[in-house]
Amino acid sequence: MSISMKSLALAAAFAVTVPAVASAQAAAQGAPVGATPSKLVLDNSTRILTTLETRRAEFTKNRGVLRQFVSSEFNAMFDRDYAARLVLGVHGRGASEGDVKLFADALADNLMSRYGDSLLDFNTRLKVRVKSERALPNNRGVLVSSEFIRQAGEPIPVSYYMRQTAGGWKVFDVSVEGVSFVQTFRSQFDGPLKRKSIAQVAADLKAGRLQAGAETN
Repeated sequence: MSISMKSLALAAAFAVTVPAVASAQAAAQGAPVGATPSKLVLDNSTRILTTLETRRAEFTKNRGVLRQFVSSEFNAMFDRDYAARLVLGVHGRGASEGDVKLFADALADNLMSRYGDSLLDFNTRLKVRVKSERALPNNRGVLVSSEFIRQAGEPIPVSYYMRQTAGGWKVFDVSVEGVSFVQTFRSQFDGPLKRKSIAQVAADLKAGRLQAGAETN
């Protein structure tokens, strides 16, 4: 599978799987104090899938409500700026916080606008199983390995990379069937970032001249 096809597959899955964990912060009032990353993944994946199923008719009729739902869930716990620095890689060394935020916001908005509607086509009648939780090297956080169990077909492996912040556990990378969000988009944006500044690439993303998940030249 080519990098561009991997990007498309990952971004489509990313729109589904990240909100499942991102909702943990919004639901924190009802979560036990000191809830583990594994419990957050399980509880909130289940909750989001249930919400998508029960509100499917509403979301189908009003795509604006769907996009608002996706954005609010995504923004609640995903560590956008930290993930953006990982995506920028060498291009982010010495970059200002302002430029990193510009890129992070533009990338997130681009992904959600392009792939948010795919949630309506997603089979939410799944079971979520957390397989393991282990510490990442160098105290970088934890890796929660899970899978979506389908009624037909092989389970879909989804891994969440999470780190402890002042605001609680936050997701900074998602891997679907072994395809990492950070690694995929780091490869995709390497070319544009060699030719343009971070702010210029962010502007291209925001204007739709560059699409996350689409092939770049």
